[in-house]
Amino acid sequence: MRRPAIFLLTFLLSGAALSASAASGKVVKVLPHFLDLQGRHALSPSLYDRDAYQAQLRKNPEKRSGVRFDILWRGRSAKPETVLLRVEVRGTAKGNLPSQAILEIPVRITGTSHWEQLALVGEKYQAVGEITAWRVTLVGSEGVIGEQKSFLW
Repeated sequence: MRRPAIFLLTFLLSGAALSASAASGKVVKVLPHFLDLQGRHALSPSLYDRDAYQAQLRKNPEKRSGVRFDILWRGRSAKPETVLLRVEVRGTAKGNLPSQAILEIPVRITGTSHWEQLALVGEKYQAVGEITAWRVTLVGSEGVIGEQKSFLW
């Protein structure tokens, strides 16, 4: 009696493991940083100095050249897989619709956490205007597997 129950349990657990081949992921943290005219987000490695410099850039838009998103993400997959890390940005309204920009980079799932940086600079940044909302997604072959968005998205 005990042997068939163990066999059945083993069979069910192995079937569950085989069906879990889809990738899963999570966007853990998103840090949007303004960049100055030299492309810097801070003047020194100190976190206090970085926050103070970001406050200066927030108050003085003429000193900005763009925005950089530092993204901490992690993913898991039964087999090695490449997914798309996408940042969607909405800016101030021009006419009836808000301006929008999309940044994308392919990333490889390895089972550990990774930091990636995506920057919106130059004419694209000027076209978006003042950023009002953003969304960061991990997109796999079966759709969105991880997401984080700003409050106003």
